[in-house]
Amino acid sequence: MRTKVGLWIDHRKAIVVAVTDKGAEIGLIISAIEKQARRSLSSRSKGPYEPQQVPADDSRQRAFTGHLNIYYDAVIASLRDAESILIFGPGEAKGELKKRLKKINLGGRIVGVETVDKMTDRQIAAKVRRHFAE
Repeated sequence: MRTKVGLWIDHRKAIVVAVTDKGAEIGLIISAIEKQARRSLSSRSKGPYEPQQVPADDSRQRAFTGHLNIYYDAVIASLRDAESILIFGPGEAKGELKKRLKKINLGGRIVGVETVDKMTDRQIAAKVRRHFAE
């Protein structure tokens, strides 16, 4: 059975549409990434040690990268059986995923990378079906 996969991805979630001879299946992968902690403008320093209460930028970046690695591994696991992969989405995640796929020798299966805005699940499924019907 030939499986073609379309993937809408950003850093928060990935929507995977697998198109086979039997039809299309839609899957959802949610990342565990939270927005980076920032100081609110209304809060003032409540004591002399306030800067020590906010994690250093490098530790926040390491945590963010660790969450991204787990997220991308889950996305790649859902793409392993695909013979053709179309990646699209609004941000940097599609390019980051493409690099990871090339590293593990799955880059040859990528048939396209496109920048698109936010889409509904139905719009994503229709775009993937249209792309692979050509």
